[in-house]
Amino acid sequence: MKFGLATSLLITSTLAQQPGAYTPEVHPKLTSQECTRAGGCVNVDTSVVLDANYRWLHNVGGYSPCNSGTFDTTYCPDVESCAKNCALEGVDYASYGIRTNGSSLTLNLFKTEGNVTSMSSPRVYLMSNETTYDMFKLLNQEISFDVDVSKVACGINGALYLSEMSADGNAGALNPAGAKYGTGYCDAQCPNQKFVNGVVYIYMLLTTFKANLNSTYGACCNEMDLWEANNAATAYTPHPCNITSSYACTGALCGGGNNRYAGVCDQDGCDFNSYRNGAPDFYGPGKTVDTTKKFSVITQFLTNDNTATGTLKEIRRIYVQGGKVIRNSAVKVDGLKAGNSMDDEYCTAQKKVFPTTDAFKSQGGMKTMGEALGRGMVLVFSIWDDASGGMLWLDGTTGTGPGSVRGPCSATSGNSTDIAKNYPDAAVTFENIKKGEIGSTFASS
Repeated sequence: MKFGLATSLLITSTLAQQPGAYTPEVHPKLTSQECTRAGGCVNVDTSVVLDANYRWLHNVGGYSPCNSGTFDTTYCPDVESCAKNCALEGVDYASYGIRTNGSSLTLNLFKTEGNVTSMSSPRVYLMSNETTYDMFKLLNQEISFDVDVSKVACGINGALYLSEMSADGNAGALNPAGAKYGTGYCDAQCPNQKFVNGVVYIYMLLTTFKANLNSTYGACCNEMDLWEANNAATAYTPHPCNITSSYACTGALCGGGNNRYAGVCDQDGCDFNSYRNGAPDFYGPGKTVDTTKKFSVITQFLTNDNTATGTLKEIRRIYVQGGKVIRNSAVKVDGLKAGNSMDDEYCTAQKKVFPTTDAFKSQGGMKTMGEALGRGMVLVFSIWDDASGGMLWLDGTTGTGPGSVRGPCSATSGNSTDIAKNYPDAAVTFENIKKGEIGSTFASS
């Protein structure tokens, strides 16, 4: 781990996320369901919460931001002062383009205020109660949902995925805001952020005890991408990590830049993208799965002994549209077996046929991903564009050679300015979130 100085350093933390007092935090209700084959599905009283990084962090009793890219030393000259002076505020969900109606959640990419349209790109989490995330333990289980991607164009990603966050958002004495205010985010990309595990992480010199409040850290954890998609392309992708729960990374362990394969997580993952796997006519407008209409997505996590304590061996995908069950597309790529699901054999072969470093295997493959699913993971909903890469890794062409074509979208389709101009109403709708025994969340005939 590189600290940049010969002097010994340590990582400490400070409270900078106590609840604010100006806007009440009221979580929009989003009914979900739990299912069994014998008893069917029953409603569960769940809700959603906006991620803490989207919220106003201001001085207690005032209106000045504690962080506008860097921490303001007026309020955060040291650890103790920052803990005392800063509060995390509640939000008006509608103003962020977040709407719920019964079992339906719609996320808008943009928001309009006073005839001014700006990026919103919200990210929300499913809550089991006011202070706890709903934890999905999916070994030998399945999860299903309905989705409408008709307004999710090329260059946009309406995503639903699982992250091994803490159930309480790392709430505690240093973070009383906790999950109620959307704290504790992490994923396999080890995103750089001021808040890791729900608190501010700070390098502190032992010799002077002067805190560098503007150091940046990454928040790493296991990630299972159930659904990354627009109306042109889709993929599901497990990203295993060699750590459990949320991990505060520094230096090469974050996997940034040239250290992509030196980090604690598999940032590439093992993906199943029908277009990339030789089935370009399977998913899209007017295709086998017609993205101009709503459809259901089922993901099954099969274990070696068909129990919830077994080892994950296979991930299967099924669609339902217009009352018809649609099995996932078969792989049609030389060198890959002609199956329609994912296992370690598929992932190892894919990394050879689509030549790249096999971080999926080195980070533990299906077994490690399954262990995270057994411990429990948080369900995340988001919509976003990709200013740096244009979302071509999902829906276009990146590089050359086998596996480079992932979808039909043009090289310029992900231009952020064009997206804002051409798709100001871009939105994804998720509905009827269900989890339960294999075969319990959808009608198989």
